[in-house]
Amino acid sequence: MKLTLGQIADILHAEGDFTTYAEALGYSIDSRTIADGELFFAVKGDRVDGHDFVEAALANGAVAAVVSQRWLAPDEPERVDPCKLIRVPDDCDDCVLNALQKLAHAVRRTWGKRVIAVTGSAGKTTTKEAIAQVLSARFRVLKSQGNLNNGFGLPLQLLKLEPAHEVAVVELGMNHAGEIAALAKIAEPDWAVVSNVAPVHLEHFPTGIVGIAMAKYELVQALPLNGRAFLNADDPYVASFARGISNRVTSFGVDLTAKVHARAITDLGFGGILFTASARGLEHEIRLKLLGRHNVSNALAAIAVGVESGMSLAECAAALATLEPGDRRGELVEAHGAKIVNDSYNSNPRALDAMVDALLATSAKRHVVVAGEMLELGPEASALHAACGRHMAERGVSLVVGVRGQAEHLVAAARDCGSEAVFFATTEEAGAWLRESIHPGDAVLFKASRGVRLERALAIFLAP
Repeated sequence: MKLTLGQIADILHAEGDFTTYAEALGYSIDSRTIADGELFFAVKGDRVDGHDFVEAALANGAVAAVVSQRWLAPDEPERVDPCKLIRVPDDCDDCVLNALQKLAHAVRRTWGKRVIAVTGSAGKTTTKEAIAQVLSARFRVLKSQGNLNNGFGLPLQLLKLEPAHEVAVVELGMNHAGEIAALAKIAEPDWAVVSNVAPVHLEHFPTGIVGIAMAKYELVQALPLNGRAFLNADDPYVASFARGISNRVTSFGVDLTAKVHARAITDLGFGGILFTASARGLEHEIRLKLLGRHNVSNALAAIAVGVESGMSLAECAAALATLEPGDRRGELVEAHGAKIVNDSYNSNPRALDAMVDALLATSAKRHVVVAGEMLELGPEASALHAACGRHMAERGVSLVVGVRGQAEHLVAAARDCGSEAVFFATTEEAGAWLRESIHPGDAVLFKASRGVRLERALAIFLAP
């Protein structure tokens, strides 16, 4: 939303000699990609402090920069034009990040229409994309780009709200208790969608999956009294979130008791998924281009939101038929005579098992899984990796390739169960080996946690 620097300063209780009527055309925390006329927020990251890049941001066209009052001591020579600085009170650990979030919350309040927040341990980005795709057939929708779902990304998405938008669909992520509650205070969602609860980020949850479920429940707790929750009836933890608010819940799932459910599911391999959706006594056939039966749940969440928004099943079906896989989220590539499923953006045990099953539903001479280490699994990491390796072997994966760290346990378990399996300590070694070992007619899945950068192995394999 375009605001003058004066309006922004009033909201943030900020000080400065800036030009009150100059307008911010956008908002950024990255001096490298900032566009002309955008307002730069000098937030502190894990590795860098945005205050070190204020000069670069202004040189690259920023209209002004939001900085801490304590930035530059009174006796320090001026490094930038003081008329380009909005100074916010130093009353918290990262006052500039707090200012970004405060401004985003004010914009959300001013805009005042429906915000739909999506969370889940696996597949939340795909679910968010599916919901936005369906609603866009009827409404003007703002959606989170990519997976900008944390304390930095969510505010930047909300600041893109414009009066013309009729609904916003945002994604909320977390790896610690309390994060979703904090994000919900910024976004103030009217509707909440919870897709699933799975063993992810376990190193931050001493109570295990129960703690993860409680963290996801924070989104439901944040709803207003007239808010609505869309809950996955197939997930026992998520289904339990309906207690006490059942009159404000729309359930979805394969479970036939769900208000929006699926039957007659047919896995078409690389051709996608076909199923019949039922809602409010009506049925319609749904065809997805997405790979894997687990995407039925994501589509049902979108249908549930669409129907509750006044759309017909036919409208929802038509919109979902055009939904494409997201970046590194089940993308299909053909190279060297093999079919590649690039699902390398992130991974966890449940998501990996689901994608293995999806791969095995395809027709191929060999099914190969390139599985990178899954991070943040805490003390259970080795056991969870091993369980995934056993799943691959028992389901009939022809070749298992483990990459980095704990993936060694995955390889060992797969080998013990009779599968051919090999481990590489680096993505570069894996990529070079795959170039010599993948044959025409193979179907290959690439999947790993973000920090493994498994796309590097894929890039080596795909190189001409």
